[in-house]
Amino acid sequence: MGLALFTILIFPGFLFVSVFGLMAEFFDRRIYARLQNRVGPPWFQAFADFIKLLGKEDIVPCAANEKMFDFAPLFALTSAVTVFLYIPLWKAPVTFSFNGDIVMMLYLLTIPTLAFFIGGWYSRSLYARLGSVRCVTQLFAYEVPLFMSILSSALLANTWELKEVAAFYLKHPLYSLFNLVGFFVSLIAILGKLEKVPFDIPEAETEIVAGTFTEYSGRRLAILRLTIDVEMVVGAALLVAVFFPFALYFQSVLGFLVAVLEICGVIALLALLRTIVARLRIDQMINFCWKVLVPFSLFQLLLNLILKGKLIL
Repeated sequence: MGLALFTILIFPGFLFVSVFGLMAEFFDRRIYARLQNRVGPPWFQAFADFIKLLGKEDIVPCAANEKMFDFAPLFALTSAVTVFLYIPLWKAPVTFSFNGDIVMMLYLLTIPTLAFFIGGWYSRSLYARLGSVRCVTQLFAYEVPLFMSILSSALLANTWELKEVAAFYLKHPLYSLFNLVGFFVSLIAILGKLEKVPFDIPEAETEIVAGTFTEYSGRRLAILRLTIDVEMVVGAALLVAVFFPFALYFQSVLGFLVAVLEICGVIALLALLRTIVARLRIDQMINFCWKVLVPFSLFQLLLNLILKGKLIL
């Protein structure tokens, strides 16, 4: 019981992934700035912003549904942190693991977006509601290629348990090369999930202020921003575990460091994509996902089915 609580609350649970998320925000912003010939923030900026928001006044709009407005950020953060407990990153036992957990993780990663939608919708603000509609509209566009790409990788490994998927690609590293299309599709879809350029349509500040988060302030806004940071770490860690689980070669400390480097590498790729592409309109985003990402993910699925048939034979 004590070990389980330590795992959930300290490492690799809430405290660790929260600190890692804030550090990842600094790394992401610094890389993004350097690619634009700017200096970028100091390492403590994300922590300072988080602490500052915790001390700000927490305002609930008069017309808002207070319960929905209050609990949406907590549901979002809880679901994002929970996913990290199931991801095998280094050679250490995964505390919570079962057959089918990869499907459950993808489901849990959907909850933050739905929580953002609920929080924005029940704040009763015109800007927040418009951002919420954009948020859930994006969800139905990028989720399909994301699910297909990650589950295609699991299909080739012939298991729905993430730990076993990672073990398969650790044993057969050459098969990781056949999943590169799925990796890049998933990488782009993660940008949509994080609502970052070019998919930052729900919070386009030049159009709808802060979109979904327009009416949030203080503690609730701090939790929402932390959720996005945690999602970035969890999304990057999931891609590493599914496509490049090479940190499992090493023992605990070295494996942990390799896993952190791999996650930072994925975050750097996300920053690079943000730099080279401008914001899309919502219709352009939907067309891109359904006409480009979905066909590529279908190609990955077909390729893995062929490879799986050869493995069986």
